[in-house]
Amino acid sequence: MSRISAILKKELKLLFSSPIFYAVAFIFLVVSGYFFYSNTAYFSIICFQATRNPFLSERLNLTDMVITPFLGDISVILLLMVPLITMRIYSEEKKTGTIELLFTYPVSDIEVLIGKFTATMVVLFCLILATLPHILILEHFSTIDWGVVFTGYIGLLLLGAGFVSFGIFSSALTENQIISAVISFGCLLLFFVIGWAKAIAGPFLGNILSKISIVEHFEPFTLGLMDTRDITFYIVFTIFWLYMTLRCLASRNWRG
Repeated sequence: MSRISAILKKELKLLFSSPIFYAVAFIFLVVSGYFFYSNTAYFSIICFQATRNPFLSERLNLTDMVITPFLGDISVILLLMVPLITMRIYSEEKKTGTIELLFTYPVSDIEVLIGKFTATMVVLFCLILATLPHILILEHFSTIDWGVVFTGYIGLLLLGAGFVSFGIFSSALTENQIISAVISFGCLLLFFVIGWAKAIAGPFLGNILSKISIVEHFEPFTLGLMDTRDITFYIVFTIFWLYMTLRCLASRNWRG
């Protein structure tokens, strides 16, 4: 545990001292703030129109019209931002040659991986938590469903863990950070949109595509639902790509 803690501290120091993190954090907060403002402004316009339409006023719901779309917007932003955070995890060490030095330390590959993964998740948690003031602003002016907020943020963390695990895997494939980011973003985007083809793929194939779609398993969280099948999917998805990362690192033994 002490060795994992040492790796964790080292990675956190590198992540929080990197200009990439501050650039990503700035863009993340600006874009998420824009989406929050847009959703809130649209809801305000609808509320104004509802003053002259009693039927419309009965259908107004702050959670459905602001919070749920906002959580979905954050998931899209994470799809764009996480590859930029994870691209250096192993690629940078391969390029600088420090990965060979790391392999000589009395620490196993899995301990290094756990330390790097945990450090990246801490950074991701900080980014997601930074969007909470938006929700608190809404609470100040209205009453919101905190159950939906809670499940939505749990869903974002599970979704983010899946993004991080695949991003680390793609970083272990190459020493070029740009290639790592492109691989990570391209594949995650495919997992994100693959469920959209279920309508034209037929019942059997469409069901399979729906099951492996990342976003299909995230939507229930934004509605206040926590299904063990969705939680299991994200856990299995995360563990699978972390395992593939270990296999990629272990391949050095037979490549020489």
